[in-house]
Formats: sequence, C-alpha cells, structure tokens
Amino acid sequence: MKNYRKSDYALNKFSEGIVYQFANGIQVITMEDYLRDNPEKTEADFLALKAISDEIYLEQVRLETAQGNKTVSLTELEDIIACTGPSLDESYILADDHRRIHLAVDKLFVCGKLTPKQKERFIKHFFKGMSLRQIAEDEGVHFTSVDECIRRVVDKLRAYFDEIK
Repeated sequence: MKNYRKSDYALNKFSEGIVYQFANGIQVITMEDYLRDNPEKTEADFLALKAISDEIYLEQVRLETAQGNKTVSLTELEDIIACTGPSLDESYILADDHRRIHLAVDKLFVCGKLTPKQKERFIKHFFKGMSLRQIAEDEGVHFTSVDECIRRVVDKLRAYFDEIK
C-alpha cells in the first residue's frame, strides 16, 4: 500500500480494504478478513461498506477544509482586545497586543480556566506559527481536536477581555 499521509480519504480509497487510521498505527480490514469474520456476509456487502467508508472519509476531508478556512487569526484576537486598554497595574508591562494576549493566556492558565494542553496548543499555533495540522501530527491526534481546543481558548479569551472592559 502506498503511503498517503496527507489524506485519510486517499489512504482508504486507494486501499483494497477499509482503512482505520489511529495515532499509533493503521489497520486495514481486507475483504478476506471481513468475510472470514462475518460468514453470513457477501462480497457485495463488503463493497457497499467500503463505499460508505470512502464517503465518510471524503466528508471528513470536506469538513476539515471548511474548518481550516475558519480558523481564528491573531488579527481577530487583536480585534477582541482592541476596545480595552491595559489596566493600570499592567500598563508598564504590556508593550503590544501580542504581549497582552500572551499575558491573558498565562492568567487563564494560572486561574485553572485553561488546561496545559490548551495553553500549549494555543501558543504553538498563534505565537510559534504552527498550523493546526502540524500540531495534530506532532501530537498524533486528529486535526479537529486541535481546532476545537484552540477555539475553546479563543472563546475563553473573548470572555476574559469582555470582563476587563
């Protein structure tokens, strides 16, 4: 089987079997495996299941692409805090909006409103410039889990900056 790392859909489509991709490896269910484990089923049943799995993977790619296009940018975060001035005790520390965002993330983490994973992923994405897919690949998780995690951080940052207005 060829190595189609960039697309679960391509990996499944170009395989003769049904592909399950996990963080720690790939498992392929061949027609022989399926028929052996399900003696009451036919080749047509397997092919129908294979077609369904192709459709599911294709829909997943479409959703990931749509979500990737909706990723919140640092500019949007800067817009969130644009209406708020620094509090008096922080004004000497805060040189720019990036620093304010970083400080807010640290505060939310210390208060227990962000998990270590949320803080780490947010910093990797917004301050180190890693894409959501790069973070997911490094951690061996699915793209959508990273996307959802970062979106939760952004929501918490919005609430934080709304509070200090």
